[in-house]
Amino acid sequence: MAANSRRSFFLVLSVLLACGVLGALFGQSPTLNSSGESQISNSLHTFTQAYNIVEQNYAEPVSPDKAIYDGAIPGMLRVLDPHSTFFDPKAYAMLKESQSGKYYGIGMTIGPRNNHIVVIAPFAGTPAYKAGVRPGDVIVAVNGKPTDNMSTEEVAELVRGPKGTTVTLTILREGEPKPLQFTVERAEIPHYSVDLHFLLHPGIGYLHVASFDETTDDEVQNALSQFGSLQGLVLDLRQDPGGLLNAAVGVAGQFLPKGDVVVSQAGRASPEKVYRATRGEDGKPYPIVVLVDRGTASGAEIVAGAIQDHDRGLVAGENTFGKGLVQTVFPLSQDTGLALTTAKYYTPSGRLIQRNYSGVSLYDYYFERENNSSNAGREMKYTDSGRPVYGGDGITPDVKIPPPKHNPFQDTLLVHYTFFNFAQDYLQHHHLAQNFQVTDQVMQDFRNFLNRQNVAYSEADLAQNLDWVKWNLRSELFTDAFGMEAGLKVHAEADPEVVQALQLLPQARQLAQNARRIIAERKTAASLQHEHAAVHQ
Repeated sequence: MAANSRRSFFLVLSVLLACGVLGALFGQSPTLNSSGESQISNSLHTFTQAYNIVEQNYAEPVSPDKAIYDGAIPGMLRVLDPHSTFFDPKAYAMLKESQSGKYYGIGMTIGPRNNHIVVIAPFAGTPAYKAGVRPGDVIVAVNGKPTDNMSTEEVAELVRGPKGTTVTLTILREGEPKPLQFTVERAEIPHYSVDLHFLLHPGIGYLHVASFDETTDDEVQNALSQFGSLQGLVLDLRQDPGGLLNAAVGVAGQFLPKGDVVVSQAGRASPEKVYRATRGEDGKPYPIVVLVDRGTASGAEIVAGAIQDHDRGLVAGENTFGKGLVQTVFPLSQDTGLALTTAKYYTPSGRLIQRNYSGVSLYDYYFERENNSSNAGREMKYTDSGRPVYGGDGITPDVKIPPPKHNPFQDTLLVHYTFFNFAQDYLQHHHLAQNFQVTDQVMQDFRNFLNRQNVAYSEADLAQNLDWVKWNLRSELFTDAFGMEAGLKVHAEADPEVVQALQLLPQARQLAQNARRIIAERKTAASLQHEHAAVHQ
């Protein structure tokens, strides 16, 4: 057996043995009986035979890493649930990096545009920003390696590297006759999970949490302290895939009274563990509207569920993803890891929100979810004030906000990257001020641009979508002129769902006040009943 084959073979044996140990730990008894040991021994022997037959007799040379990393181990985990995952060395390194809240690179967002990999925006103050990299720059080579036919992830991997090393970008820029070269030193780049926070109106904050990482709790606390005294908050958890459990518990605890249950978890091998708000909200409670969508998952659902179950705020949007399983990451040899589902988590009311995955393909589970407006057959629990809430199928919002749907004209503009391309063209000839608005003249410039680009449209199209067009134009222009955060802020200010959330703040205030009144009345009644019982003893 070749060296590579032996290395991968022993890796998979270690994983199988680990799973045998886990089976013992999570079983009904702490030790395996002779029958259990025999089953494991037989399974290992069968796997050894099958692997040797494949390696020696397959029609073409077998890549052991591919057979094991992409086949045997993921296949074993797939039959358990959609969230138990094996991380090869590359994926395991990326996991640890994403959870740390930082990475080493030059600090910019890139993406596909017009069949090229293009700089969307450099982050202010980063090496890319200081070097003069601009939005719209086309990356044609990294360290002399052409980026033709590369994916965004492949280019990003080339750009990243150890701190203090350099990377050379070859760039095409509009208006420059020849390619430009930038040699940039890599540095530690913070990856903020709170990627946007600002005051929508005086006293009304907006805060978007993109993920739950090691630094998220502190980032949320810092954002809230910068707001000062609040009269309302829109907490945006849309498209937040979750992350670390402790981070979610810490964030939720900042909006709840100290001691309130945030979440509980229980697994086959471990007793129930209850997580509570250790810090507690600071100052007078203000109304909260939590925005969620089908991309809100895991840790983000823990936060939304805790706020909803305690009647602390109003949840608005669409049903969340529905991930109620907890994974523990076990390091393995060869810089690999195994994320195994070890417990289920429950919201404070006792809801398990995990969506059904039996008999569903992995693709359908993640991408083809049906909109189910019925609560029939779902487990019903109650919030602190007695409102019914339901388990399974994610967190059901208190107020449904249908997800936005694009019409054919909007799709046409987005497919052609029209707003991005217009911004590049417009800023070649205009200087943008901070108070910039999309005027009639700008709209005429946009019409002329559409004509030059042969993008079909009618005046009726523009009239019917005028607000949407202006919104996207202003957002893209601000991103190019002032940076990613400025563009995100402009986008959030006019986001129809954020606008609706603002309108729901009075309802959120009433919800919390009613809950406090009902809970106080219950405590008073219980106290009187206790006193009455004591008198008659």
